[in-house]
Amino acid sequence: MPVTPVRRRWRTVALAASAALVGLTVPALTAPPAGAASAPPAGAASAPPAGVASAAYDDTYYADAIGRTGPALKDSLHTIISDQRKLSYSAVWDALKVTDQDPNNSGNVILLYSGISRSKSRNGGNTGDWNREHVWAKSHGDFGTSTGPGTDLHHLRPEDVQVNSIRGNKDFDNGGSAFGNSGGSLTDSNSFEPRDAVKGDVARMVLYMAVRYEGTDGWPDLEPNDSVTNGSAPYHGRLSVLKQWHQQDPPDAFEKRRNDVIHASYQHNRNPFIDHPEWVEAIW
Repeated sequence: MPVTPVRRRWRTVALAASAALVGLTVPALTAPPAGAASAPPAGAASAPPAGVASAAYDDTYYADAIGRTGPALKDSLHTIISDQRKLSYSAVWDALKVTDQDPNNSGNVILLYSGISRSKSRNGGNTGDWNREHVWAKSHGDFGTSTGPGTDLHHLRPEDVQVNSIRGNKDFDNGGSAFGNSGGSLTDSNSFEPRDAVKGDVARMVLYMAVRYEGTDGWPDLEPNDSVTNGSAPYHGRLSVLKQWHQQDPPDAFEKRRNDVIHASYQHNRNPFIDHPEWVEAIW
């Protein structure tokens, strides 16, 4: 895969653009609760106008990807987003308290599947706690929690311990039954359906992982497919349903600000499908 010699310059310019566009302070980048359209907390900067951040990154961060489609676009995006700072798994705890903070209560985080606002201090492994949900199930490719795909914030989210256990390593698909603290999410014997407000978020996280991890840096080549029986294979499904969810639930302020926080304050890379939703169809 070609190496882009100006990568570090892109990062510098892109970070400068990010700081200018979104006000590079953590509280200003927190987002409204998932599924809600509330105003940001007092003193917080509002989200950039639609298209402003994207245009700035098109001229800098995404410059090599603009105008490409298919495998060429996927290869270019892989090269771009692979230039990232990696976190330890323990550091993920504190990062999620920032990326997923509830702006209506700075002491809480919003849980992905259930939509519940829960105290940041309740992170752990007991009933009533929240833990680190791997949206791309870590057993799908057997990468565990090692630094790399196992600690990538672009697919790690806070979730209730019991809800996380119910999701397990199931592939994503429509259908199933509700369960305790589900928030509208459903599950059956071999699949999991997130609540409507985050269906697109889930799809874009899975597809980010498929572009970021291509088997070239010691990690498995992660790819989406149309199966719900992937087990430990490095695949995740169901792609046809994920694409539908992506269309039905476009990126909202919460997701965009989260992308900005990860880029500016943690990994210094972005989820391209939040910035350019049309790239999903251009690749798949």
